[in-house]
Amino acid sequence: MPRRSLRPLVFLNAGLLVALATVTLMPQAFAQLRPRSTYTMVGGTVNGIVQGVVYIADETTNEVVAVSWYENQKRLVGMGYRNMTADAMQAAKNR
Repeated sequence: MPRRSLRPLVFLNAGLLVALATVTLMPQAFAQLRPRSTYTMVGGTVNGIVQGVVYIADETTNEVVAVSWYENQKRLVGMGYRNMTADAMQAAKNR
């Protein structure tokens, strides 16, 4: 193989080696550690829309989200979010 055609391959290999070293030596990312969640889902309705709504409660974090499926757009739309812990603390302050 002529020397002229080896030079681009040597530069390519050197670049790939630098990229591999960069990825290998980068700091590692760690996942968030939290207990496994338990969810409860309840179907319901909301005034003003025809579609039904599903309320999903995360019993571990005490959060609730309401979502609705829009058939004509083929997408799930978030209707609202509440943090029940914050609501309970606010209710306790108002007593």
